[in-house]
Amino acid sequence: MYTVSDFRRGLPILVDDQPYYVVEFQHFKMGRGKANVRTKLKHIKTGAVIEKVFSSKDIFKPPDLDNRKMQYLYESSGEYAFMDSTTFDQITIPMNNLGSARWYLLENREYPILFLDNEAIAVDLPTSVVLEVVQTEPAVRGDTVSNVTKPAKLQTGLEVKVPPFVKEGDKVKVDTRTGEYIERAN
Repeated sequence: MYTVSDFRRGLPILVDDQPYYVVEFQHFKMGRGKANVRTKLKHIKTGAVIEKVFSSKDIFKPPDLDNRKMQYLYESSGEYAFMDSTTFDQITIPMNNLGSARWYLLENREYPILFLDNEAIAVDLPTSVVLEVVQTEPAVRGDTVSNVTKPAKLQTGLEVKVPPFVKEGDKVKVDTRTGEYIERAN
């Protein structure tokens, strides 16, 4: 059971027997009244976003989410195929359900897949991943001013802004929540 003080971004909760993720939340208090929490919630299955206000006394149940490790196999016409390494069962997840997570998937790697009512709904990514730079412009001599960046295309097709010293073939660490360059990886 969760209360509004447990709210954080990405927390799965049940609201009116429907599964939602907390997208945004803000505590507020009006005059002498009790404290409330204004939220934006995203429906786990449909992706619809709603705004709701909850009292500080409201209690929420977590949805019945199942987390299974599965190996990413391939992408074919907007469908991403995964295989359970123990049972060898294969499932596909549509690109719409994956959202930006598709830019961080590497073939033959295992990822935790979230299931709701035995239906695969999302990939639970780590906060950062290491990807290889496949295309970027060479550094221009004299470009040493701070905060200078250049575009770089990574092995999954994701484009990020990187510092001028990053070259093709380098591996970089990227934040999966924001899609931004963190550091050059060894």
